Amino acid sequence: MTEPSQQAEPVAPAPPAVVSERFPQQAGQLVRYAGWLAGPGTVRGLIGPREVPRLWERHLLNSIALAELLPEGARLVDIGTGAGLPGLAVAIVRPDLRVDLVESLQRRTDFLAEVVAELELSDRVRVVRGRAEEGPVLATAGGAGFVTARAVAPLDKLVRLSFPLLTRGGSLLAMKGSSAEDELEQHRRAITRAKGEIHGVVECGSELVAPPTRVIHLVRR
Repeated sequence: MTEPSQQAEPVAPAPPAVVSERFPQQAGQLVRYAGWLAGPGTVRGLIGPREVPRLWERHLLNSIALAELLPEGARLVDIGTGAGLPGLAVAIVRPDLRVDLVESLQRRTDFLAEVVAELELSDRVRVVRGRAEEGPVLATAGGAGFVTARAVAPLDKLVRLSFPLLTRGGSLLAMKGSSAEDELEQHRRAITRAKGEIHGVVECGSELVAPPTRVIHLVRR
């Protein structure tokens, strides 16, 4: 009897031309990261198989767009990072940043630790296991100038999770897509109660992806 053949890991699609045009020095790392997402990331359940064909536009470029909003040398905490989106993608294209990837599930942090090591980013990218509201995470990742999150929680809960990690005057950059204005209006009172200052909805990455990435920008007063 012949043994059943193992199903091959999905392969990431080729990167769009804009990747090498805009990020010539980091294009190799981005392609390797895409390979991790499409291969081990899919096998381990971090990325759905149906997402592989649109990996670049829907996930990687959409995340990288956030880099436009971060000043030189900033410290970024990405909560509920999952497979590293947007935090790890941003870290790759911005070698001046220090980034903490906060994730509570062991299988995801194991994956992230492997990718960070393979891409040789360990000197400025940390993988922090735990929930954003927990004491050990606050002690490790707190005091950041910027916190980001992608598809983690409704905005009112996201404010509660992220503001304790921010310095006073620090910014929450919440990726919210087409629902940004509605969600901002819905949770305006909760933001005010948390002493948050609303800086509106920002579009970024218009030269990378269409439609552009849409981000709610809040500041902790």
